[in-house]
Amino acid sequence: MNERIPRTGRPSSPMITRRTALASLAAGTAALGLGACSSDGTGSQGGSTVEYWLWDSLQKPAYEACAERFKEKTGITVNITQTGWDDYWTKLTAAFIAGTGPDAFIDHVSKFAQFVDLDVLVPLDEQEAWAGVDESSFQAGLIDLWKGEDGHQYGCPKDWDTEAVFYNRSMLADAGYTEEDVAHWDWNPDDGGSFEAMIAHLTVDRNGVRGDEEGFDKDHVAVYGLGTKDAGDGDGQTSWSPFTGSVGDWSYMDRPTWGTRYRYDDADRFQRTIDWYFGLVDKGCLNSYGTFSDVTGQDIQLGSGAVAMVVHGAWMFNTFAKLDIDVGIAATPVGPSGRNASMLNGVGDSVVKQSPRIAEACRWVAFLGTAEAQDIVASYGVVFPAIASSTEKAIEVFERTGLPVDSFTQHVENGTGFYFPLSYFGADILAIMSPAMEAVWSERLPASSLDEANEQINLLFETSSRGRGGS
Repeated sequence: MNERIPRTGRPSSPMITRRTALASLAAGTAALGLGACSSDGTGSQGGSTVEYWLWDSLQKPAYEACAERFKEKTGITVNITQTGWDDYWTKLTAAFIAGTGPDAFIDHVSKFAQFVDLDVLVPLDEQEAWAGVDESSFQAGLIDLWKGEDGHQYGCPKDWDTEAVFYNRSMLADAGYTEEDVAHWDWNPDDGGSFEAMIAHLTVDRNGVRGDEEGFDKDHVAVYGLGTKDAGDGDGQTSWSPFTGSVGDWSYMDRPTWGTRYRYDDADRFQRTIDWYFGLVDKGCLNSYGTFSDVTGQDIQLGSGAVAMVVHGAWMFNTFAKLDIDVGIAATPVGPSGRNASMLNGVGDSVVKQSPRIAEACRWVAFLGTAEAQDIVASYGVVFPAIASSTEKAIEVFERTGLPVDSFTQHVENGTGFYFPLSYFGADILAIMSPAMEAVWSERLPASSLDEANEQINLLFETSSRGRGGS
């Protein structure tokens, strides 16, 4: 979907028009069918059917139940279309171009700024239905994730997530560690702290020698102490972000949201942490690039016994809980800042300006922002709903698995979460940072090589009105 910008040279000019920008986003989607667009049947005539798109198949049953309740209350039918993550965004963008998209859809923070910039989203706060949404009921900080730089509300918080460490309890016990050890671990970019000591001991080569023992063969590892699926692009959500978030006095941008200066060039904190993290590859404790296939997720890595622990998000709770191993969950380790940290992210519901049923779609989205709807979602135990009272009900469902949830919820309770880097030029930034970070992992380039990528990113803002106080 995104054209990669070489690690050398300057980035291309910022997007010029809405249509050309959308066209560039949808490059390569011509062969894909649009599927379930809102232009068919009664919907095209402005009737009482709202087309709603989502990507997560696990959540579809919960939203079908919400749709049933909504129809009972309003008489409006909601037709739900589910498409896998990768195809979801290409189909959505192509549908925007063709004018055949949904009336409402589940939005993601990584895409949100771009859609705001392209002026394809309805300001919910200007709609009558939004009066029925109690903004104070959401978990702290979530409502702000879905405000544009102009202050308008373009998304209604749907759910939230943080990250924790999933681990193989049997491997932990065999290595001589206890639950208490992971409950009080720490890390630092100098020697890795007790966290690195633990993953080194959990690493085992093909001869049964552990990673901290004499004779360890780092070139022939049977079990990695820590596993990753990718280099983390520019956010590192399920890889290095808990470490850069707890190193102290570092953030992705100059502002929590809608920043115009990125900080990947911070040598003392960010780059030093990245060098430590990917340096674990050189020690044999973290899998190298190409060890696993592109489709081998961290759940498969852990479940197969190839790794002892992984960093992943709350949305994967049930997936890990169902693995055929004894799974444990621990909070991310405490860093030099004196605390641990996790990205606090979430998804939201947005309404499309092209929709001929904006009023009905806004009623649906507003309903999804009520405790009534989010309590329904909570009962399915798939995600943590955005409304605080509904979160508590979801916790009860999650805990029936026998696994604790406090490793995730503590970041909301303690205020140790940080935002996904929400800014303009998200697609361009991804195109710059993805190959740059991958080179650090695969080619083992020093993190100082990210200076160039950071310069390219900041140039996007410097050469546009977005970085000069414009709108």
